[in-house]
Amino acid sequence: MHEQTNTARIDKHPLAGITMSGADTVIQVLADEGVETLFGYSGGAILPIYDAVFRYNETNKRGDEISPMRLVVPANEQGAGFMAAGYARASGKVGVVIVTSGPGATNTVTPVRDSMADSVPLVVICGQVPVAAIGTDAFQEAPVTAIMGAVAKHVFLVTNPELLEATVRSAFELARTGRPGPVVVDIPKDVQNWEGAFKGQGVLPLHGYRRRLAAVTENKLSDAACERFYTMLSEAERPLIYAGGGVINANATKAMRHLANEYGIPITTTLMALGASDTKHPLALHMLGMHGIASANYAVEDCDFLIAIGARFDDRVAADPPKFCPRARNIAQFDVDSAEIGKVKRVDWHHVGILNTDLTDILEYGRRIKFKKSFDTWHQEIAKLKKEYALNYDRDSELIQPHAVIEEINKHTKGEAIISTGVGQHQMWAAQYFDFREPRLWLTSGSMGTMGFGLPAAIGAQFARPDKVVIDIDGDASIRMNIGELETVTTYNQPIKVVVLNNFGDGMVRQWQKMYFDGRMSGSDKSLHAKNFVKAAEADGFKFAKRLENKDDLPAMIRELMNFKGPAFLEVIIDRDAGVYPMVGPGQSYENMITGEYIKSRSKPSDDTPGPSEMF
Repeated sequence: MHEQTNTARIDKHPLAGITMSGADTVIQVLADEGVETLFGYSGGAILPIYDAVFRYNETNKRGDEISPMRLVVPANEQGAGFMAAGYARASGKVGVVIVTSGPGATNTVTPVRDSMADSVPLVVICGQVPVAAIGTDAFQEAPVTAIMGAVAKHVFLVTNPELLEATVRSAFELARTGRPGPVVVDIPKDVQNWEGAFKGQGVLPLHGYRRRLAAVTENKLSDAACERFYTMLSEAERPLIYAGGGVINANATKAMRHLANEYGIPITTTLMALGASDTKHPLALHMLGMHGIASANYAVEDCDFLIAIGARFDDRVAADPPKFCPRARNIAQFDVDSAEIGKVKRVDWHHVGILNTDLTDILEYGRRIKFKKSFDTWHQEIAKLKKEYALNYDRDSELIQPHAVIEEINKHTKGEAIISTGVGQHQMWAAQYFDFREPRLWLTSGSMGTMGFGLPAAIGAQFARPDKVVIDIDGDASIRMNIGELETVTTYNQPIKVVVLNNFGDGMVRQWQKMYFDGRMSGSDKSLHAKNFVKAAEADGFKFAKRLENKDDLPAMIRELMNFKGPAFLEVIIDRDAGVYPMVGPGQSYENMITGEYIKSRSKPSDDTPGPSEMF
């Protein structure tokens, strides 16, 4: 959670009182909010704002410097939404999307829902038909408030131009505070063309929201609550931190690491929290869950005190809630959202507040009471779990194994690159086999599982962090969803490395069909398609566009890819039968984890496999 925006301005805005159009007002508020990069696609109903962007940049640039507010144009609006999401995830700032009415707005529905599900701060500005035409089925009209209201954190339809400035400013406040999320502002074209005095300050009277926000912000840990927490910790022999994406969203990684390091508490993270714990740390257990590392899942089985931080016990982690963490005598939960407390799993202790503050306060209390306890035996058990149940795959196969591709790239990135993915098997292999030393290096569609996320998200991340190596690990089926954005990479000369693991189909779907549908490959086999990814990349301007088919060429080809200056594309033909393991079947507990042929298991999975109705 981020602290509430301070809306009281000490100094008068230098442009206060100046007459501006509504479009100019929007862009000036964006500038005041520190926005430097916009993602969007133009159209008739948003042209006044696009023109305002052009004029703002012409007025404010100096000499030949880059425009102060860069406008990135994608192949389509869904790409713009995911670029903004990648920008937000990689930077921690609010991502901004500007699209036209009708199809422009509706094409952003999926990125908005995706960002809502993963708590990503976005502001989406949509053009709309003039106020008088709303509801008449005018050209390129869509009921944005009705459509977006179900998937966004909040939606504004601005029909009173006097409220436009305050509305846009409030959108940023809503997007970044509390549990972050996407906010949509629908602006009719006549409101964009309206002229009035720029105030330079002011927000909407969101009294209910601000009261709830203040209640969370001001909810400090009491000594009594801290005492109960440390009593549970003192009674534990095998404590374990279960960290979720909320830790990264709240910028609470350092505070959590300090708490864990102070008392030697191992950390396992969700898919969304990769990087919250340095995966190379001896007490880091990497990822838990459906495709989590076996040692992490076994540690969850063994722990007697689970400390959930910014995590929501979702079905990919706790598919069988009563059997999740079965030996825990106590469960504690830190979160910013009271709705998450006890929603899936009953907890014995909880606190709703700002994670960074709360974790710092509870550590300070422990230091004040001089809390000490050795968990050396647990540390030895953790080390044994990590060694005995380590990730593995068919290393002797003559075919290229996707795991080997990730391992080879990881040798170059050393846990310091930004990794973006699509959704499917490649996503899980990347999550398992890459190292992440810091937060905001892992960008993936978690809750929604949106194919086509990886490439545009990587573009947004590269704009946010030009100092970082950005790699999109994608699948042949997933990249097809937004393959038009290859041209966006080269248009803006972004040095992104795009790696497509090609197994000629929907690999994860095929894996499930093999396991649960007697091998009936309904709609998942794409081997009859004639797609040539290398030619497609070349056509879109990639100077480095190659295919890797020979296992012996893997190290040299990856080295060439990573050393290439500029956009680079590599298609790797992988073993189409390679699977993602470990795997916990839907509705199953960790004791039924399937580890596959090459990862050791300490128990055999039961025959109680789920039926088709339980899939996904």
